[in-house]
Amino acid sequence: MSESARPALAALAERLGVFASYYDIAGTHRPTSDTTREGLCSAMGLACASESDAQRTLEELGAREAAQRVAPVQVVRERAGEVPQIRLRAAASERAHEVGVELVCEGGERARSALQLPEGDGGGFAELPLPISPGPGVHEVRLDFGGAGAGERVRQLLIVAPTTAWRADEALGSERALGLWTHLYTVRSRVNWGFGDLSDLARLCEWAGSLGAQFVALNPLHALLNRGAAIAPYSPVSRLFGNPLYLDVEAVPEFRDAPRARAMAAQQPLARLRSADALDHPAVLAAKLAVLRELHRAFAARERAGATARGRAHAALRAELGPELERFAAFELLQAELREPDWRRWPLELRDAAGPAVAELVAANADEIEFRAWLQVELELQLAAAARAARDAGMGLGLCKDLAIGSAPDSADTWMCRSLFADGATLGAPPDAYAASGQDWGLPPLVPGRLSEDGYGYLRGVLRAAFRSAGALRIDHVMGLQRQFWIPAGRPGSEGTYVAQPAADLFGVLALESRRARALVIGEDLGTVPVELGPELESWGVLSMRVLCFERDGERFRPSASYPRRALGMVVTHDLPPLAGWLEGRDLSLRAEVGALAPGEELGRALDERAREREALAARLREEGDLDPAAGDADAVAASAQRFLAHTPCRLVALGLDDLAGEREPLNLPGVPVEVHRSWSRRMRRELEEITDDGALASLVHGAAARVKQDRGDPEGEAR
Repeated sequence: MSESARPALAALAERLGVFASYYDIAGTHRPTSDTTREGLCSAMGLACASESDAQRTLEELGAREAAQRVAPVQVVRERAGEVPQIRLRAAASERAHEVGVELVCEGGERARSALQLPEGDGGGFAELPLPISPGPGVHEVRLDFGGAGAGERVRQLLIVAPTTAWRADEALGSERALGLWTHLYTVRSRVNWGFGDLSDLARLCEWAGSLGAQFVALNPLHALLNRGAAIAPYSPVSRLFGNPLYLDVEAVPEFRDAPRARAMAAQQPLARLRSADALDHPAVLAAKLAVLRELHRAFAARERAGATARGRAHAALRAELGPELERFAAFELLQAELREPDWRRWPLELRDAAGPAVAELVAANADEIEFRAWLQVELELQLAAAARAARDAGMGLGLCKDLAIGSAPDSADTWMCRSLFADGATLGAPPDAYAASGQDWGLPPLVPGRLSEDGYGYLRGVLRAAFRSAGALRIDHVMGLQRQFWIPAGRPGSEGTYVAQPAADLFGVLALESRRARALVIGEDLGTVPVELGPELESWGVLSMRVLCFERDGERFRPSASYPRRALGMVVTHDLPPLAGWLEGRDLSLRAEVGALAPGEELGRALDERAREREALAARLREEGDLDPAAGDADAVAASAQRFLAHTPCRLVALGLDDLAGEREPLNLPGVPVEVHRSWSRRMRRELEEITDDGALASLVHGAAARVKQDRGDPEGEAR
């Protein structure tokens, strides 16, 4: 550990996984200060303000662990021919005796055995084999220590993880796959209500599938507050549930036979919403909810008259979404009733999601709870319809969804699962070339020890929600499964440090949910990542990412042949402008306009650097024959870059819809508050109908898809 004036605090921090130091992207060694240690240990709910506090906490943790016969959860990786062992604590004074072992499998199968517990060896551990070797799943182990005379019984959740997540060769055989990626909310169409919806997604899948694309990748569809600054898809209200703005009101079946709802739709300002240059989240939500409430009334009235197949489908899906659905509905109800979005400012009795005050309010507002729950079920049904459209169009993967790294501090998730989140720390990134003081994302971290005490229940729920209707899932900042950068509240990012995560457990849970869904996993591993992350991803069958704009050796862009096979290749990400805008320095000009970049000399230097990058990219594209020597304008280079990706060995290649459509404006300016620059609200200039009727775009996508399919690449090194 790094030098510390407080050895008890340093020992406590080390026990909790707080790094003693780390190296930043420039190779600078950054020791962790005692101030940071204290801030992060406190954020985990542990007393450490003084050395005596830290020492007492350290002793209490040790005593609590020593009193546990078994850990609350054990994650084991399935290995052929091996029976999992249960690791339990055996006291030195304990004589050998019989232990009853019962395994209750996920599917209901039970197996029992009686084994001899070896005599204690001085406070160490003993291992007992299970009666049978269960397959991947979430099981329960029950141990009966009656032979010790105390009648002690303990339970452990046993998660058996598959060897790997669902692999690319299982989904695609030996073929590579081309797809599109888009920010669904930005899609403009002649029929949506001013916000790209799930019917737009289905139409996009049909078009892309007809051209040979195998998937469409999306932004996170998580629930948002949808007003003020709370519109960023990567800072959600919940990662368990979705944003009703993505609902196509007119695709709800009741719309056809509900004259009142149709009349209400006709009264909404749809022409204004459709023609607006920027998204108006509150206005679109108000228009949709007004009509959706009437559609829910029609649905409920029909079900009261007699159960229907649609009603039974709703009930089945609602049961699948679990009790958290009602809690989420209660959260939305309380936000509306109290006119306060931040639960941390609610009356004390309402901050307890499981408390009697919340239960009373839910009971008194049953109709509103039903409506809010109905919205979430409708979202899942429309998403499933889009996934069917993708499959019907011939897509081998279909939808590739996106999972944000965390939830907002005032989110439904932090309210429903309050004990799991750190209080007094945020997630972020260390200092780098783009942010000299580091980045603070404002998202509260999940405390590793509490996650395991929960049996990873919340994480499993988040992953199930993310995989639902997906053929692949991109995980934002996948390094967070190994280690996370925590920043004490109120401190700059430069004073943060890494906190280790139970990587084997987290990857095991991910692999299990991936196989349940038969969906690939793509880990976003860009930026400052440890060298051991790549082998970990490969070991678990998780694909990596490669972004053309970042793939350089010095000033030169890397050749297409240098890209790895086990990756998703893209030109830009949501943190960069569309390529034409990047080439023209549109993001730099915007930064100067909002004061994030000094106009004049500083802006001039940045634009000069971008011009050199543009020429370097054009040179690479010309070398590979993807760019006509006579062409050099931004649109020609952007189109050429899409073709370049098809030449890489990457297993998956995603062409950006923004790039294909010639967009320039960035979606967001990283590090610039929404109040200063209205990120996450830009709409596409061209309508979806115009894009899908564009023969030149169709030819580009079809040609790239054919190229990708023709070139299977080198299968050597594929995860087995």
